[in-house]
Amino acid sequence: MTRKRPWLAAGLAFVYPGLGHAYLRQWLRALLWFGFALVTVMVFIPQTTFEAVETGGFAAYSAEIQALPLSVVIPILVVQLCNILDAYWSALRGNRTPTTDGDGSSGTRCPNCRRNVDEDLDFCHWCTNPIDHETTAQ
Repeated sequence: MTRKRPWLAAGLAFVYPGLGHAYLRQWLRALLWFGFALVTVMVFIPQTTFEAVETGGFAAYSAEIQALPLSVVIPILVVQLCNILDAYWSALRGNRTPTTDGDGSSGTRCPNCRRNVDEDLDFCHWCTNPIDHETTAQ
């Protein structure tokens, strides 16, 4: 298991909603965040702002965006902030490794998935990778 960088996931989520989750390979979550952000924009931004792109180009669109009231901007920013925080916490949660067995005793760890394995097995029963007990004992 490769460790993911939480700040990179958060930065990618800042760039585009769902991109941080795509980096974490959480495909469904990435799609849901992208869709949620898109729906939020479509609901809160008035149709005239979208029509400005078609008629006046980027300059008119930029003027429309800058004229948006705070009641429109805040929901979009809240969704974006929640997306960033979720990507960051998802990366942190994915990087956590179990430190003990269910009974609280520590043992041999798999070098690949970092989970505790039975010492009498020559492979990890979690990820099926072979285990060299001399190098993995703690």
